[in-house]
Amino acid sequence: QVQLVESGGGLVQAGGSLRLSCAASGVIFRINGMGWYRQAPGKQRELVAVITSSGSTNYADSAKGRFTISRDNAKNTVYLQMNSLKPEDTAVYYCNAEVVGPLFKPYDYWGQGTQVTVSS
Repeated sequence: QVQLVESGGGLVQAGGSLRLSCAASGVIFRINGMGWYRQAPGKQRELVAVITSSGSTNYADSAKGRFTISRDNAKNTVYLQMNSLKPEDTAVYYCNAEVVGPLFKPYDYWGQGTQVTVSS
């Protein structure tokens, strides 16, 4: 069984910064893509940023220029540095990872979510 544990959410004023972390643990052979998604109240979950195992990244338009996704493969951890935060960034942020385990099949895992609240 694989677990993704997020940390780093909280309350911040507009213009501030936060850094989210997500660590994967369990029986892991390899982690392919990792990413961050968010869900605001009354809205669907949406992509924020993703990163491949080789470090290629892709961002939602709303995140470009303000957010940076990175990962530490040795620690099975993905990060999201969020700068110049806006009230519209307020949401629950979820970590996602495609993990290859001992059966050598990829499975999709989600973290429990961490709340980010940006006050105006």
